Amino acid sequence: MKNITIEKILEEKAPIIDEAIEKYIPRKYDTDSLVFTLGSPRYEYHLEAINKAIVEPIWELLDRGGKRWRPTLFILIFEALGKDPEEFLDFAIIPEVIHNGLIIIDDIEDESESRRGKRCTCKLYGLDIATNAGNEMFYLPLLALMKSKERLPQDKVNKIYDLYVQEMINVGFGQAMDIAWHRGLANADGITEKQYLQMCAYKTGAIARMAAKMAAVLADVSDEVVEKFGRFAESIGVAFQIQDDVLDLVSEEFAEMKGGIGRDITEGKRSLVVIHTLGKAEPRNRRRLIEILNMHTTDQKIRDEAIGIIGKHGSIEYAENLARNMVRDSWRDVDAILPPSEGKEKLKAFADYMIKRRI
Repeated sequence: MKNITIEKILEEKAPIIDEAIEKYIPRKYDTDSLVFTLGSPRYEYHLEAINKAIVEPIWELLDRGGKRWRPTLFILIFEALGKDPEEFLDFAIIPEVIHNGLIIIDDIEDESESRRGKRCTCKLYGLDIATNAGNEMFYLPLLALMKSKERLPQDKVNKIYDLYVQEMINVGFGQAMDIAWHRGLANADGITEKQYLQMCAYKTGAIARMAAKMAAVLADVSDEVVEKFGRFAESIGVAFQIQDDVLDLVSEEFAEMKGGIGRDITEGKRSLVVIHTLGKAEPRNRRRLIEILNMHTTDQKIRDEAIGIIGKHGSIEYAENLARNMVRDSWRDVDAILPPSEGKEKLKAFADYMIKRRI
């Protein structure tokens, strides 16, 4: 790829994505903003209230950064299919804005303190503003689709709406499973690996799948090819979640952004590494790990004890290998579809990067 690294691609795409987001969620609303021209108020908006309670918290989070890998995946798939991503770049913001809305809601549900090295949106602005802003982020980026109706055939518009609704339902199911497990509402200690992977496919895989399928639909490929790209992106999303779970236990730099090594231990999260350990550990260590997870402790010594139990059963290496094999297996279908090109090379390098990243 002529010395182009995925880190460099992500760095280059981020400001382009942010610029596209600003077209639909400006940093300050006025009466000429797109959202008002598509649907004028019957009476009168109070712009100051909207800017303070929606725009400010949204952009405060977006400006913290983030990899913007979901819209980058959208762009790379478009390029790999031989299309010009500039034509439909605005659609790449849909999964990214939704993802950040989910972050705001997720932090409320998990009662988190920090996100990307700063206090969570709900801690900065309050639960009411954070909840409303997070929910608005599920719908505001769809303005890109509304604006494009005149140049898109109706069947294509319908397909995009359909996959949006399907994946948003999936996200809710995945989140429900995750919450029920770490709150003890369901038998968390009997979770199977397949159930965990399905939770990830619903929760983390859904937005990646949405990005990939939107790109494929807009690139005019067959339904069969759309599904193959969806499965490929899902595997990347699931692998990304597994790698997050691993980094939470082993990477100080990563953990610093989340509130310390083993934040998932505090949440009582039944991640893949935990599930594998519970299946391999002798009764004493198994009981102790469950006890620690149910404590929801912030004591670093106790969290380190749990990490030690997980580490000595090879669960970290097991999770990393599973994630790696999952992505490589799903790549085979995509590899068979795409002719050789620089776009294809970038897409393959992107998939490899997502399972090797250390932060």
